[in-house]
Amino acid sequence: MKKLGYRNKKKKKKEPLFSIITVVLNQEKFFEQTIKSLLKQKVKDYEYIVIDGGSTDKTINIIKKYKSKITYWESKKDRGIYDAFNKGISKARGSYICILNSDDKFTANGLKIISKYIKNYPNEDFIFGSVKKHWGVLYGYNPKKIWYSWGFYSSHSTGFFIKRSSAKKIGKYNILYKYHADYDYFYRMIVKKKMKGISTKPDEVIGIFRRGGFSSLIPYRKQFIEELKIRYDNGQNFLLILIIAIYKIFKHFKKIIK
Repeated sequence: MKKLGYRNKKKKKKEPLFSIITVVLNQEKFFEQTIKSLLKQKVKDYEYIVIDGGSTDKTINIIKKYKSKITYWESKKDRGIYDAFNKGISKARGSYICILNSDDKFTANGLKIISKYIKNYPNEDFIFGSVKKHWGVLYGYNPKKIWYSWGFYSSHSTGFFIKRSSAKKIGKYNILYKYHADYDYFYRMIVKKKMKGISTKPDEVIGIFRRGGFSSLIPYRKQFIEELKIRYDNGQNFLLILIIAIYKIFKHFKKIIK
């Protein structure tokens, strides 16, 4: 497919506070809602980057409709969602980076809440914002749990904000991992780079997730195997990995039986 691209030259050259990145592929049904949620933010100190993976539906029409509000966009086939994340981050100029999913939304005060945390906690590398899912609110951050569980944070995208300077130290998402490259990213961020972060309060919800996103479409077996591989590749204790594997297998089959 011929590459389509656009950089809005009218946008201010001053580095913005936020670089908001959306990666999208054939998401005409929900994508416009995502864009509108960003445009409604009270905080306007951001740039907006859209990385399209070569959509064949009406996604490009939506992008063009809002091109005056988009700082940079491109449409070109990529090597998956994490490759698209890397592309977006490489274009970022803001002090903080956030990935806003193409089927999710910011809450009305999302960026305002994060701006408050940035002002009050300037030395933190990242912020995990609370997010609303169909079953309730996911919130909090407990770095110790990363050793045995991935349930240590609220959200990788839409609610996660990281300093661009810190992101550079972590490096790119490893695209060899097809399903959990975000977990590998966090492992490097927390365990290897020893970066510090904070979370917003339960009632300070940053984003709203639509049911049926990328992770929900991945078969459990593939997610499970890749999680163990990420732990092994990052040098985690083999015995601990084995214990985690046995526990998760038992827990999974117990759930199926019920």
